[in-house]
Amino acid sequence: MNAVDSPAVTYARLRATDPARWLATALSWRRWAALAGALGTEFGTLLSRLRGTWSGAAAEAALARLGELRRHAAFFRVVCWRADQALCEFAAALGRARALLDRACATARGSGLKIDDHGTVHGHPGTDEAVRAVTGALSSALALAAEADRTASTRLTALAEIPPPPAPATLPPCTATPGEVRSWWERFSPAERTWLLVTSPAAFAGADGIPVADRDIANRLLLDDARLALDRMRAAGADRDRVRDLRDGLDRLTARLEEEGAPRAYLIGLGLDGEGRAVVALGDPDRSAHVLTHVPGMTSDLRSLGGELTRAERVAVRAGELGPAESASAVLWLDYDAPDFVHEAASDRPARAGAPELIRFQEALRATHEGLPAHQTVLGHSYGSLVVGEAAAAGGLAADSVVFVGSPGVGVDSASELRFPADRVWATTSFTDPIRFAVAPKDVLPDGRKHLWFGRDPSEPGFGARVFSSQFDAGHLGYWDRGEPALDALARITLGGTP
Repeated sequence: MNAVDSPAVTYARLRATDPARWLATALSWRRWAALAGALGTEFGTLLSRLRGTWSGAAAEAALARLGELRRHAAFFRVVCWRADQALCEFAAALGRARALLDRACATARGSGLKIDDHGTVHGHPGTDEAVRAVTGALSSALALAAEADRTASTRLTALAEIPPPPAPATLPPCTATPGEVRSWWERFSPAERTWLLVTSPAAFAGADGIPVADRDIANRLLLDDARLALDRMRAAGADRDRVRDLRDGLDRLTARLEEEGAPRAYLIGLGLDGEGRAVVALGDPDRSAHVLTHVPGMTSDLRSLGGELTRAERVAVRAGELGPAESASAVLWLDYDAPDFVHEAASDRPARAGAPELIRFQEALRATHEGLPAHQTVLGHSYGSLVVGEAAAAGGLAADSVVFVGSPGVGVDSASELRFPADRVWATTSFTDPIRFAVAPKDVLPDGRKHLWFGRDPSEPGFGARVFSSQFDAGHLGYWDRGEPALDALARITLGGTP
């Protein structure tokens, strides 16, 4: 029996391919983007100096020309990032295809079968079922690689178009839904969208309904502006410790955006208000079959982003290991004012304020997704579980599953009070998690159990959620420890399965 081939992808080619080479090519484009950014910064500095020392018609002509060169450098930078995005996703897909192929080869060896260079599976009498199983696995691997090849080719070919900047566009009203914003964006060609991002990145960086890959580019273009804003805050006498922490967080975030050897990061949102906010995806959620949105808890801010990103990334990576046939993306959603101190965490005010933003963000993920809808999971950890609970109780949360991890309560006493199917509500709390002792001072349930601070413990059987196991010694942060049952459970839920 022969595995299904495509004209471009064969068993021999896939067996010999090295996804790391494509990733290295993506990183080269990312470095070119950094170089173009440095050049654009030099142009900006030169423009500022010229404006202060030169005037007249010749000066205006020179400034206009330098401004045009700076825009073209930014255009080139965006094209580099688009190539980086396409090649990173291609390398990731090839890695998953290779994983499927390696599993098929291991199965063949274990069953006494042989696979020749053409992808033909040979067996002996009585192994027909095993031959069919291996052939099916090879077909899946080749189909995945072929689709990745077609998608990457289409995305890279589109980068060859460099038209003049489009006429100024009238932006959608601020009341537009994410779906309406997406429809407006689709009116422009890929090259026109690139020019719009170059000329007006601030208009699209935080716009729900703009595809994630485009918002990533807009936010990367604004990183230098964010640093300048911090310089202005410091010069204006803002709190030094706060400015220092924001700068530290911004530097750490920038380092993660440039990190090699890790899932490609997409900067979906960034804010310097309060202690800083950020929304970062690992892998493009618009092109993933499974998307996890991770909502962190108390003390989460821009400076502590790294630890939360690591937790979200571990779920996505483990999901890819357990189910390589389909892609998985994890999004760290820190777009609410997480409490900094215990007395602030005693109030549900930050959670109630953040819930509508989370609902809109999940709606935007639905609106911008390519192809069939993704399986969307929303996970709330610690105080973040209250944010998710408030969103689920409000109704309209675009998710297929919600998960409460180490929760102090989710704002209701029963899964039936959530406007969300109870059979898709999951919860866990380790026996050693101190959150179990965050009990309300007065309330006692009729069965004698105490409320947690924000309602009944969702991991108690009486709440009505589907409870899954976590290791005894997880404490409050160990649910994401590698090799432990909680991480596997989170990955399987993300893939739409059961722990």
